[in-house]
Order: sequence, then structure tokens, then C-alpha cells
Amino acid sequence: MGRLRQVLAFSWAIFLLMAATLDSASPLQMQVSPSVSRAPAVVTVRVMVNAGPEDKALQVVAESPSYYRASAVQLEGTQSEAVNVFEFRNLPSGMYQITGLLVDSNGPRATISRLAKVEPGLGSR
Repeated sequence: MGRLRQVLAFSWAIFLLMAATLDSASPLQMQVSPSVSRAPAVVTVRVMVNAGPEDKALQVVAESPSYYRASAVQLEGTQSEAVNVFEFRNLPSGMYQITGLLVDSNGPRATISRLAKVEPGLGSR
């Protein structure tokens, strides 16, 4: 029984290592915080960029059926910041799709999306 546990633990460790390696090779990773908040909300978006030499811009969009806001930063290829932070302030209630778009000299290179929910503020209907 002890040998089986060792094999399972080793297999699990290899799986986690492979998942971390695959994830780190992705050009974009994104964290949205908080994922649920009350209006008027401040939503912070952290985008981790594994920048390539041709990368020119990073755009982040917060969009709901009745609201749209976008922000962008210029990138300097492999010399770009690894982490870019965006804040969307005073978001009204709604379900938001937060999308990051990495653009290189040939156009869009990678996208990533997350959801954030802004519930009505206290005293709102």
C-alpha cells in the first residue's frame, strides 16, 4: 500500500509540474479581482504577458450588455513589463466579460477572458 501511495504522489507531482509548464508558455494569463462585488465597483485586472519580440499592444475590455470600457498599453516586445494592471472604476451592476487582447505586428496574437459580476449596491432595486 505504501508503494501505491508513492506512485500516486509522484504521478500527481508530475501532472502539476506539466500543468505549470504548459500554463507558463501561454502568452497571456489574467486575474480579475474581485470576481463578485457591489456597484459602483472597482475591478482590478492583472494581465501577465509572456511577450514576444513583435508584441506591440495589450488591450483590456470590460463589457456588459449595457456598458463598455477599454484601456490599452503600448508594449516594447520582449522588453515589456511582465505584469500590467488595469482598474475599471465605478462599474454599474451587471455581468461583465473582461477580455485581454495581445496585439503584435501582424494583428491579434492572443486573447483571454474572465467574468466578473457586479451586483446592485445596497439600497438599490
